[in-house]
Order: sequence, then C-alpha cells, then structure tokens
Amino acid sequence: MRIKNLTSITFVAAGLLALASCSNNNNTRTTIGDDGHLLWFNSLQMEAPATLGPTTLQIAQENIAKYWKSDRKVDLKLNSEAAAELGTEGFEIDFSGANICASANSEVGLLYASYELLRLQETDGLAAQNGKLTSVPAFERRVLNHWDNLDGTVERGFAGHSLWKWDEINANDVAANSNIYAEYARANASVGINGTVLNNVNANADILTEDYLLKVKALAEIFRPYGLKVYLSLNFAAPKHLANLETSDPLDNEVVAWWNAKVAEIYKLIPDFGGFLVKANSEGQSGPQDYGRTHADGANMIAKALEPFGGIVMWRAFVYDAKSPDRAKQAVEEFMPLDGQFAENVLIQIKNGPVDFQPREPFSPLFGQFEKTQAMVEVQITQEYLGHSNHLVYLHPMWKECLDSDTYERGEGSTVGAITEGKVMPYKYTAIAGVSNVGNDRNWCGHHFAQANWYAYGRMAWNPELSSEQIANEWLMQTFSKEKKFVEPVGKLMVASREACVKYEMPLGLHHTFKGPDHYGPGPWDRSIRPDWEPAYYHKAAADGVGFDRTMNGSGAVAQYHEPLQSLYNNVATCPENLILWFHHLPWDYKMKSGRTLWDELCLTFQSGINDARSFVDIWNSVEQYVDHQRFADVKAKLERQAKDAIWWRDATIQYFQQFSGMALPEGCQPFQQKLEKLMKYRIGITNYENPKIETLPEYKLE
Repeated sequence: MRIKNLTSITFVAAGLLALASCSNNNNTRTTIGDDGHLLWFNSLQMEAPATLGPTTLQIAQENIAKYWKSDRKVDLKLNSEAAAELGTEGFEIDFSGANICASANSEVGLLYASYELLRLQETDGLAAQNGKLTSVPAFERRVLNHWDNLDGTVERGFAGHSLWKWDEINANDVAANSNIYAEYARANASVGINGTVLNNVNANADILTEDYLLKVKALAEIFRPYGLKVYLSLNFAAPKHLANLETSDPLDNEVVAWWNAKVAEIYKLIPDFGGFLVKANSEGQSGPQDYGRTHADGANMIAKALEPFGGIVMWRAFVYDAKSPDRAKQAVEEFMPLDGQFAENVLIQIKNGPVDFQPREPFSPLFGQFEKTQAMVEVQITQEYLGHSNHLVYLHPMWKECLDSDTYERGEGSTVGAITEGKVMPYKYTAIAGVSNVGNDRNWCGHHFAQANWYAYGRMAWNPELSSEQIANEWLMQTFSKEKKFVEPVGKLMVASREACVKYEMPLGLHHTFKGPDHYGPGPWDRSIRPDWEPAYYHKAAADGVGFDRTMNGSGAVAQYHEPLQSLYNNVATCPENLILWFHHLPWDYKMKSGRTLWDELCLTFQSGINDARSFVDIWNSVEQYVDHQRFADVKAKLERQAKDAIWWRDATIQYFQQFSGMALPEGCQPFQQKLEKLMKYRIGITNYENPKIETLPEYKLE
C-alpha cells in the first residue's frame, strides 16, 4: 500500500546513549547481558520493548532517538515520492548531505532503515558510506517456520520449550502479555524477517478453534508494529476433527464451505493474516490423497478461500513413500505431473536438498523442473542433523551453496536463488522459509552461536548476495566485540564450521547415517520401523563398497537434473567428490583424485574434521580476554563437547564400515578411543525401538 502523505522526522542524536557494556583493563567485557538474551543488540544494550503501544513509525523513531550515537542528524522521511522500485518494504539512505536522510514508501520500510543505520553504526560501517544506499528485499515473504506444539514441546527444538505460552496468553488484555513476544518480533524485524508460522507442520487441528485463534490474534497485535505477519500450519483433516464432518475431501461442498467460513473468521480477527503452511500426505499427515485427490486439489481449495483476503498457501513438497527405492526422487515424481495446476497464490515449499536437511546435499532437482508453478526454498535453522544446540555450525555457507547452485533450467544462470526470487520466470509471490531454532531458553537458541543462524537467515532472505564472511562478522561485532583480534579468528572459525561438521559427520556425500529418531550422533547400523528411516538404506555399505548408486544404471535420480549436471553427476570421473557417495556406490579401494583409496580418503577426512573441531577450542581459548566470563565458559563447554562428538562420529562410523572394508586405518589417523560394540549400545535421550536401554557415552579425551 502506497503512503500518500509526506512526513519528515528529524532527530538530533548526538551521544544520547552511551554503551552500557564497556571494557576493563584486560579488554574483557563486563557481565552485562552476558546470558545472551540481548542477541545481536548486545553492543547497543537495547532496552526491552513495551508489549504493546508504539506504532511502527514510533519504533523507528525511538531506535534513532535512543541508540544513534553520531553527531550527524538522521531524517526519516515517509515519502510517497520515494522511488517506486523500493516497493512497500525497501528503503533508501542518503549519506551525501549534512544530514543522513532515510526514506521509504511505508512505515515498515523506515523501520528496516533504522535497523540498517544501527547495524552500520555498530559494525563500523558508517565511514564507508558517502552516497545513496538502496535496499530492497529479494523475497517478498521471509518467513520463520516454528515447529512448536500446543503442549509447549518443540519438534526438533533444542532451546527449551516453546516460546508461546498458550495457557498464559491473555486474549482480552494484549498489553498484559509477556514482553518476550515484542522482543521476538523486534529481533525478526531487525534482520528483515516479516512472517512467522506459529505451530508445527505436524499440526494439531485445535489451533483453528476460537480459543486459540483469539490468542493468535493477541500475538498478531504485538507483532504487527514490527511488520511481522502471522501464519498457521493447518491439519488438512480439520473439518473432520473440529466440525465432525464425515470427510475432509477438498471437492466436497460441505468441506469447502467449512474452510471458507474458517478463513473468513480468521481474517475478521486478524486482517493481515499471512496464510497457511501445509504438510499433507507426508509421514502420516492427512491430505487430499486420502480421498483420491491431488496435491493441487487440496492446495487450491485452501487457496481459493484465502484469495479474497490476499493470503497464500505454502504447500510442502516433503513427500516420500516408505517403499520407494530412492526417496530422493519422490518430490519430482509426485509434483511435476501437477505443474501448472496450482492456483496463483500457492507456493510449493521445497527443502534445499532432495532428502532431509542433511549436512550436505545437492540442491533439490524440483527447483529446476517447474515451468508454471511457484517454488520457494525451505532451509532449516535449527540444527536437527548438525549437532543440535551442542555444536557450533554456522549454516549460511550451506544455504548460500543451495541458492547459488545453477539448475540450468533455462540455461546458465537459472540458479535456485534466481528461480525462487522470480527472476527466471515471473512469480506473483516470492517467499523463503527457515525452520526456527528459537525456544524459551534465556539465550533463545540453546547455543550462543546458534543465534548467528537466526540472524544469518534473516539477512540472507533480505539479500542473498551477502557473503558468509560479512554476515558472520556483522553478527560477531554486534553480539560480542568489535576487537579485530576477536572478530577475525572467530569469523574464520564460523565460516569453516559447516565444512568441518560435514567432514566429521558425513563426508564425501554420505548422508542420513544418524541415530534415529533423535538424529544425534552416529548410527550407521541403526534399525527402524521403516526402511527409509534406516541409515543402511542410504550408505549401502557392504563388502563391495559404499554409497548410493543414483546413476542411470542405478536409481536414475541423476536424470532429474538438467544437463550438464546430469552427465556431470552420472560420470564418477566428473562427479564432485564432496557428493560422490551421494550419486555413486564405489569399491573401498576406488582411487580418488588425491591418489588415495576411497577408504583412506574417508578415514582421513573424518580425522580432518576432528582436527578442525579441536582447533575451534584452541581458537576460542585464544580470545578469552574479549568475551565476558559467562558466555566464554558456555561456548567453551559446547566446543569441547563438539570436539569429543567428532571423535565419537569417527570411531563409530569407521569401525562399522571397517567390518566391510577389512582395511586398516591409514597413517595420519589417530587410533580409536572406544570400541564399536560399546558405541552401538549408546543413545542420547531417546530409546531404540527394539532396545530401550540407554548407555552412558564413554568419556573421550581431546589430548
């Protein structure tokens, strides 16, 4: 919506706020904010916001009035004459005059501009600005997906219980609710996130009842001044659960009428409701296929109800059959026949890889297949498969790897990012989703450095061109210290951490070798209630070798990629070695480009990951003087656990594979610390389907 009136607000903000966090003679920061609750606002020591009250424009004004430290004045201009290309959320900051002038077409655009100014201030970036800075989000909808359940638990949550206290939310007096919800909204707005799905994709239908919708309305009122819209995950069988209808068939007139009425009810309460996220006919969830209908039938029924109100449907493509010979192929097989059948307010939400948020996957081939259907990316911020909240794994390099991958759908340049931003084919809507890592832990994310992934997701969703190094350094300077001797080594640690995790968990294209169902720690021997939940389905280790043959002579999954990728992946000589066991089943003595055997390469890569994880402890110890005592100790304990877990991964995986290879550890690999027999009995927190006994992990030594 365009703003027609011109408003100019000028602030004289010379030194209005001094840093509450300072340095002592040791360059050690004080303990203010050292529990991590202030996130990337730590350098500003931002006060907790009021639960309800300020308008969007007032929040932008207060950001400058309270936290701007420069002698230069800042003008915030809500201007109908601002450039049309700024859209409804973009902004322009002009540094060329005596005053700094920030202009936008909307209040939320000015809010984003205020956070950009504070970010530049806190990362010493103002001096480099002397012209105009124009910033427009790459994706229209930049959404967090919470997998929070109504009982307060969080599926794949590693930071305590749900932030949403449904029993305590006061629907009648919004201002009486905890200001933690305003803090949450502010954190999202500061990095450009503008939507939040409150509940788990494995949805409880009760979220659509009046009692819960009134509480959702209360949250929406707290979030609205920060430009944060509310979305909900729906249970497709809700008409049966809530209205006692005999069916939830999307072509049934009573079902259609029920959804139309429910959507109208929601928009009467929440006029800016964003829409629905749907997981259907996947992992036991109800869906249109229960009634012989298609995904398009189900999505379009919901979309038609939302269309008059401007809402969208984000329909997940995460589908797979327990009997499939290759789970990685199923999204394309199931959705491609429906291309062109989806309504224009339906987006197909596709995980970055074809299996399930693994430490490394090729991009999902579904991104390069649609000609007439809108696609959006789903990444996972919570570290389901990457050490939970115990491991420091900075995920931006993984996400950027996906967005920058070329699908070659319409020739070179058809990257995943370009497609989902609507640059390859025009999209009416563009969106990106990140599965949240936020819980009710005091530091929000369970690991102080896991906050960086929340931050990085928002910054990437706004501007995918930003580098991993830039985002990491921004976050470090705002969260810990601007000291160069801190930022440089720790920034490099962060950028290296994802690759280190791949090396000590699943190198060379190995995937899904975790213990299940908790997905923490190695379990290549693990059994489950269905074959595609068992690691052996993926690694296929045997006397003849290891790896999943997805070539044209195997499952044929390479055929789902466009040329030249199809030939590149199909040929073992040209397949990238970091994905070689994803696409090929190779003998243990296969010669790698290094000249080593596959077995030796595998062992030495695991060892390299262990070495990296150990080095992270040393790097962190070297910067102790720049970090407050509490956060230093918290992070050190986590890094030591991570390094020990890396040894555990190697000991378990290599000893298990050694039963098939019959080959010894190569020179350069340290001896195993624990025997396989003992490690196979160990499980963290969740019992095995067949053996409920939980063993204690033997102590590992880092020396």
